[in-house]
Amino acid sequence: MNQRKHSFHIPVMGIGFTIDSPARVAHLGIDSTISLVDDMLVEKMRKFYSEKFELPYQEINNKIDDFRAKRITSYLNLMKEIAESKLEEFKTATQDKKEEIKEYFHLLPDSSELKKEFQLKVENFNLNDVKSWIKDHLSIGNVDVNIMTKVDKHNYRNGERLPVEYNDAHAALRGFANSNLNSSIVLSAGMNPRLYNYMDQFDDFYPNEDGELKKRIILKVSDYRSALIQGKYLAKKGLWVSEYRVESGLNCGGHAFATEGHLMGPVLEEFKAKKDELVGQVWSLIEKALVAKNKPVPKQPLPLRMSAQGGVGTAEEHSFLLDHFEVDSVGWGSPFLLVPEVTSVDDATRKQLANAREKDLYLSGISPLGVPFNSLRGNTKDIEKQARIDMGKPGSLCPKKYVELNYEYTEKGLCTASYRYQRLKIKELDDLELPKAEHQDKYNKIVEKSCVCVGLGTAALVSKGLDTKVEGPGISICPGPNIAYYEKESSLKDMVGHIYGRNNIINRNDRPHMFVKELQLYMDHLREKIDEVKTDFSKKQEKSLVNFNENLQEGVKYYQGLFSEMKHSFEDTKQQITKDLEDSKQKLHDFGLEIRKKFSEA
Repeated sequence: MNQRKHSFHIPVMGIGFTIDSPARVAHLGIDSTISLVDDMLVEKMRKFYSEKFELPYQEINNKIDDFRAKRITSYLNLMKEIAESKLEEFKTATQDKKEEIKEYFHLLPDSSELKKEFQLKVENFNLNDVKSWIKDHLSIGNVDVNIMTKVDKHNYRNGERLPVEYNDAHAALRGFANSNLNSSIVLSAGMNPRLYNYMDQFDDFYPNEDGELKKRIILKVSDYRSALIQGKYLAKKGLWVSEYRVESGLNCGGHAFATEGHLMGPVLEEFKAKKDELVGQVWSLIEKALVAKNKPVPKQPLPLRMSAQGGVGTAEEHSFLLDHFEVDSVGWGSPFLLVPEVTSVDDATRKQLANAREKDLYLSGISPLGVPFNSLRGNTKDIEKQARIDMGKPGSLCPKKYVELNYEYTEKGLCTASYRYQRLKIKELDDLELPKAEHQDKYNKIVEKSCVCVGLGTAALVSKGLDTKVEGPGISICPGPNIAYYEKESSLKDMVGHIYGRNNIINRNDRPHMFVKELQLYMDHLREKIDEVKTDFSKKQEKSLVNFNENLQEGVKYYQGLFSEMKHSFEDTKQQITKDLEDSKQKLHDFGLEIRKKFSEA
């Protein structure tokens, strides 16, 4: 495993926003993550980068057997080739590259031993001595990939359903497994046992006798229990989870997988307290499975990393996550949407993001997956969608079909954002002859769904000046609420400097602490859940709301203890944090009274 150069990573963003980030930053030692949802986009980007770097390109069209996996393998190999080629320019540097070499090391955190050693080398800059040292110490950042495990549509050829290994997530996994990357696959959106069962067919996921893994598994989770269940499930197959990536349920970009009120701080505290227990329980299962499969068994448990992401916005928060919760890396997502050197966002959308404030960012119901989705008001995909609704033709033409996962009307499945599905659903609604207000409410929920599997990739094409005839011009964007506090484009140098506390790119002084912001988002979410209960009261509903509220109250209690014990952290903001927590405590108390009253009167 490459020794990590940075204490931050760039998570997957949307479908296309980080599609080529490794080609931009991996040679600088920065880890980033590619979405494997859209193999059509992957193929277009492979053609673009092959031409840009004058590398051979042969189209992999959809007539070729296993084209999805082959497109992904070829693209990932290309990303690695480009990153290594750029790094090689450093390693064979001439005098005119001296400033670029210095810039590489300037980006590193001041605590980096590699940086300190380099600074000693350059006090008397001797190019030949430095070149020799650089060859031994520099490596590319990880070219990681992401699969949303539930986006695993069946595929057909000549009307016949193909075997399960040709499902979308299965083929994407195979594409990664067959690549020459030495990196990680991030599995998100919950457990897919069928996909997990397929992983053990690939040797790269198994350790050698020295405990080295060519391909590693990262699980994105929001609580300890889920991590333990999934980790043990994979362990029984001889597969080790190398990293658990804890993401805020609501204070994040993209899909928001809300917990039952379990806040990020207490979740990280539980991981910290139980890390050794987690390793012990999982490793005992790994050993048995490896022996049963006649695979090499390392002499000791493999390294386990913890990481955290979701709403982090200051160097102080970044350092606190590293130091107090002992995480190995912190994910910085949405702020990098404002860094043209790193992400593929078109100019117009980037300007919208820079101008966005809290009121412009909202948790929507537009995702066909039926999961709340962070969105930006006024994005061009929503404008395009509304125009079709106004014409009486709601729904997308569904050009890519990646989310055809609803089986209400057809055996092959439909996307709930498609014109075909919405037409059938609206007819079904009309036949119910409901009161006008109720009909309109249900109609709005049907047509709200948006073609995000296209919209989230189109910005990558527009930013490169590539053709969007298939996709159309509409662009979806899915920033986290944290983007409201960043007001302009930034350079990579300034953003990394902000992360490490060398400079500050946030001008506002009213940004709440990341934990307070998440708490506020959860309280808004609870408020909505309470308001939704109008009729058909049940004990189950009451128990769910009471449990949610009590979990938030426990979280507030934890934070009050945590911040009161701090001596040298958040000194400038502690007073405001304390006030925010006390206000939240009172509000949650009132919610509890309201819940009890609502159900006692039912």
